[in-house]
Amino acid sequence: MSDTPFGFGLPPEEPENGDEGKKKGNEGGQGGPANPFGFSGMGLPGAGGPGGADNPFASMFGAMNPNDLGAAFQQLGQMLSYEGGPVNWDMAKDIARQTVAQGTADGVKDTSVGVAEKSAVQEAVRLADLWLDGVTSLPSGANTAVAWSRAEWVEATLPVWKELVDPVAERVGAAMGGVLPEEMQAMAGPLLGMMRSMGGAMFGQQIGQAVGVLAGEVVGSTDIGLPLGPTGKAALLPLNIEGFGKDLGVPADEVRLYLALREAAHARLFAHVPWLRSHLFGAVEGYARGIKVDTSKLEDVVGQLDPSNPEQLQEALAGGMFQPQDTPEQKAALARLETALALVEGWVDAVVHEAAKPRLTSADAMRETMRRRRASGGPAEQTFATLIGLELRPRRLRDASRLWASLTDARGVDGRDGLWEHPDMLPTASDLDDPDGFVHREQLDFSEIDKMLGEAAEKRDQSHQGDQGDKGADGEGEEKK
Repeated sequence: MSDTPFGFGLPPEEPENGDEGKKKGNEGGQGGPANPFGFSGMGLPGAGGPGGADNPFASMFGAMNPNDLGAAFQQLGQMLSYEGGPVNWDMAKDIARQTVAQGTADGVKDTSVGVAEKSAVQEAVRLADLWLDGVTSLPSGANTAVAWSRAEWVEATLPVWKELVDPVAERVGAAMGGVLPEEMQAMAGPLLGMMRSMGGAMFGQQIGQAVGVLAGEVVGSTDIGLPLGPTGKAALLPLNIEGFGKDLGVPADEVRLYLALREAAHARLFAHVPWLRSHLFGAVEGYARGIKVDTSKLEDVVGQLDPSNPEQLQEALAGGMFQPQDTPEQKAALARLETALALVEGWVDAVVHEAAKPRLTSADAMRETMRRRRASGGPAEQTFATLIGLELRPRRLRDASRLWASLTDARGVDGRDGLWEHPDMLPTASDLDDPDGFVHREQLDFSEIDKMLGEAAEKRDQSHQGDQGDKGADGEGEEKK
């Protein structure tokens, strides 16, 4: 679990950009209470300046040019007047775009993708698909290959982030609105409305900041093992791929091609295993339903909440208010998700290595780099843990990869890939402990069962139609008489 499971800590400090006023303002704010809305990451001039902890608005606006106050108060008004869902996604999008525009910590700014880069990505994905044709029975899942800038990645993936985060935020929002006795809720309507707006804003701010930072690190649309991009698109980020391969000592073309193999392999799996996406997202939602809210702590905060001092709510949110329930259902949801992620990543690892090994001299080195990045909790996994307290880490990636490779040897490509036809045919967590036992165990052929059921249904329909025909004929005869 993440130390700040719902990402309500302070956002990362902005990269220095030569603005001494901002730099000094940030330094002056160190040591004081956390700014709950993270205005230093929202593009508000002078945010985080001096003013003391007793007045959060003074620290927010103290170092601000008077000409900027209008824009600042406008954003604050939008935050408090928000009446949408559990997350202010408009705010999240704006902050993510602003974070991308600031560039990464190493000073690399986002740039538009050029024609040559688009062509290189398209060629890499085309070649990757050609290589994958020989190592998997699943056909290509990428109708198009796209090269995205960081800003384009943000725009394309936010709808999926919404689907992943909203269940958790919804549960938190319901807890925030339900801590008061029912007879008091009508009287406290304005307060509850403000709390919901604040909660939506805090989620929006943190998600936007995290997604914006993540956009500077990801190399494609499947870095966390889930399909973040639109169906049928294999997407790579040329700028980030360049940074990823900078210190590997591997030719840039090979790095791009290896990452294209991984992206194209993920695309095949999610395009041609129709139940897989809902299976993974359902496990995330099931995990979210098991999250427990410390209502006693929340009640204390609500009872003492001062609208001019939102740090109180911030401190409670960051202080372990939200914890997963240690129940059999919660453990089962987490185990189901971790196993499914391991199987997805293990399959991709196995088929990509089989395709790359005979053709790329760097195949082994690239494979180990990606394994360590995923297994040790890379940037994508850490970001998701910050957002909802759930680590999307395929802890048993190596075990799953070995199992898929053994299945290939024992049953061939078709036998291995045929297990994706139904979730009940996939290996379980215990099978990862005993891969040999699973590989040589007789598997139930669901396709034969489906065929038998289909034939039985067809005979039943034909029999029913025959009965209807006989009744019609009898009725006709009676009328003639």
